Amino acid sequence: MKSTKMIKPNEVQREWVVVDAAGKRFGRVLTEIASLLRGKHKPYYTPHVDCGDYVIVINASKVDVSASKAESKMYHRHSGYFGSVKSEKLGELLEKNPAKLFMLATRGMLPKTKLGRAMLKKLKVYPGSEHPHTAQVKKEG
Repeated sequence: MKSTKMIKPNEVQREWVVVDAAGKRFGRVLTEIASLLRGKHKPYYTPHVDCGDYVIVINASKVDVSASKAESKMYHRHSGYFGSVKSEKLGELLEKNPAKLFMLATRGMLPKTKLGRAMLKKLKVYPGSEHPHTAQVKKEG
């Protein structure tokens, strides 16, 4: 009987993938990003190893969000003190800081462990079409 190949962390081959978010639906872009960060598109995907690629998101401020969701979807944060809950609407966060919005939304799709935090560090988000990672980029996604 043949056993499943489990890849080791030093055998992982990482690539740089550029995702253009202009005109695409917000949730569809996020699922694509989360899948690339986890490495689920690779044939040697191993759940307990960070085998994902580096992801660069450009044109993050031009992503398509429905008007009702921009008004109703809320992102909350809490410092731990009583009465310190701060809330922001998705539309406000998209205008003010699209990079933070993409990080928060993608974080919800990744594992809530050290592994998930390591995966999130490989996500680079830029509101415009320019990014400083031109030397690393090989693949357009």
